[in-house]
Amino acid sequence: QVQLVESGGGLVQAGGSLRLSCAASGRTFSAYGMAWFRQDPGKEREFVAGISGGGGRTYYADSGKGRFTIYRDNAYNSVYLDMNNLKPEDTAVYYCAANLGAIPPPTANRYDYWGQGTQVTVSS
Repeated sequence: QVQLVESGGGLVQAGGSLRLSCAASGRTFSAYGMAWFRQDPGKEREFVAGISGGGGRTYYADSGKGRFTIYRDNAYNSVYLDMNNLKPEDTAVYYCAANLGAIPPPTANRYDYWGQGTQVTVSS
């Protein structure tokens, strides 16, 4: 069982930055590929970025390439998402997710565990 707790969301102006954090419970954190998803009301949950269990491989949706950086610290059972040059269209609830496997898949239904989400609002 893995529990995930996100933090770091908030209100920011367009062009600003935020860092999201996700703290995980459990002793085998490095066995999980981790990802960030986001969801607007009425829309499907969208893959934002993923990172392999060891942290050596990262994956990004086109929407975040060049602006977002995912990384993890397995010693602290944590994964992070640095978001720069934020745009109003980045507004959403952001979720941390864990998949028992080396490579984090880009589809939400492949994930075993989810956090409660953290709201990110970007004003224009």
